[in-house]
Amino acid sequence: MTVSAVLIPGDGIGPEITAATLRVLEAADVQINWIERQAGLAALESGDSVLPEHTLEAIRDHKLALKGPCTTPVGHGFQSVNVQLRKAFDLYAAVRPVRNLPGVKTRFSDVDIVVIRENTESLYSGVENEITPGVVMSMKVATDKGCTRIARWAFRYARQRGRKKVTVFHKANIMKLTDGMFLDRSKAVHDAEFSDIEYETAIIDAACMRMVQDPTQFDVLLLENLYGDVVSDLCAGLVGGLGVVPGANFGDDGAIFEAVHGSAPDIAGQNVANPLALLMSAVMMLNYLSDSKGDETFRHAGARIKAAYDEALTDGQKTRDLGGTLGTAEFADAVIERL
Repeated sequence: MTVSAVLIPGDGIGPEITAATLRVLEAADVQINWIERQAGLAALESGDSVLPEHTLEAIRDHKLALKGPCTTPVGHGFQSVNVQLRKAFDLYAAVRPVRNLPGVKTRFSDVDIVVIRENTESLYSGVENEITPGVVMSMKVATDKGCTRIARWAFRYARQRGRKKVTVFHKANIMKLTDGMFLDRSKAVHDAEFSDIEYETAIIDAACMRMVQDPTQFDVLLLENLYGDVVSDLCAGLVGGLGVVPGANFGDDGAIFEAVHGSAPDIAGQNVANPLALLMSAVMMLNYLSDSKGDETFRHAGARIKAAYDEALTDGQKTRDLGGTLGTAEFADAVIERL
């Protein structure tokens, strides 16, 4: 089966890691028709907005995208590309699987956590105003609909993936209405529909302390938007950084898969960037296609790619950020040789 998907190479190192990822996908005989579009600085420099309408239209048509890192200019008038995409397509579930990779030595071993983050509410709703000169306010938004649907998504994910436990991080002892609602709706969904999954809660400051003491005590984490943003990066640090973890944003009618690290303009064009995070995100996309299209060839291709990059890392074939010597293209070569 051949499917169509939007490809956004992004800025900085984005085009390089995208090219490397596409080479691996092609070598694995993945049948995807790519519709390339721009966002971020690349779009701005071509005379468009940071998120052009033709990019949005393509994603709207195909309901699937793979995105490299995009730069949003700092300053008034530019809203984050990622935030705009989440709002435009109601991508309310951000998923960040975090696991130890073979050949990548870190302080911890046997880490296998999935961070699920509510993606559309909380302080990231962008509701800010100036109360009086010198006093500004940012509003934290929580809704019954938003809290309920992300809880149901997380517990359903845990059940489908054979996960045993979901832990909700919160600060309901202080933010009794907003975090209180998030906590209440999570418990209600668990008790009514997912009592087969173990459920626990943890106040987020104490939970972060527990995380760096022993991350293996956690399985699936469920967090509101701001907490999820922070904790997902913290978890990435446990296994080697943002260069070795994938990311995806899901809605009820589509998904965008992305490298969650930055565009690193200081090393752009030098063939030194690690393409692994985007490649891992592409594997997540293949699994999603297998589930949504009912075609196991996508899952088989994803499994081959995963086994190949695991083997490459085990063999010491790594980019410089992981202590190796390979460039971006050479790492892709190493993966392709092991398919």
